[in-house]
Amino acid sequence: MDQLTDDEWLEAMKAHPRIGERGGDAPKSSEREQSRAMQTSAATLAALAAENRRYEERFGHVFLIFARGRGGEEILSELRRRMNNEPAAELEEAKRELRKIALMRLSGLVTA
Repeated sequence: MDQLTDDEWLEAMKAHPRIGERGGDAPKSSEREQSRAMQTSAATLAALAAENRRYEERFGHVFLIFARGRGGEEILSELRRRMNNEPAAELEEAKRELRKIALMRLSGLVTA
């Protein structure tokens, strides 16, 4: 992972759905990982949808966060915090989150 270019990271990010949405290249995994976040109020889900769009307009890629075990309010708070990042810093933070997601999924394959 340390040898990936920024373009390769951005391409990998395209495989992930927005928080609160279904889809991506591994929809069952994403749904499982976001299950707690999806058990939130309609207002929080609507705010996540709106903030996801703002994030993508600002940074040019989907908001990524290691969502397993996190509630919708916590994720929304993190999304809003990260909107204050400079683009380069945010890309690094998104890479760290994607790394966590990938390692968790690989670990699940190894232990399955």
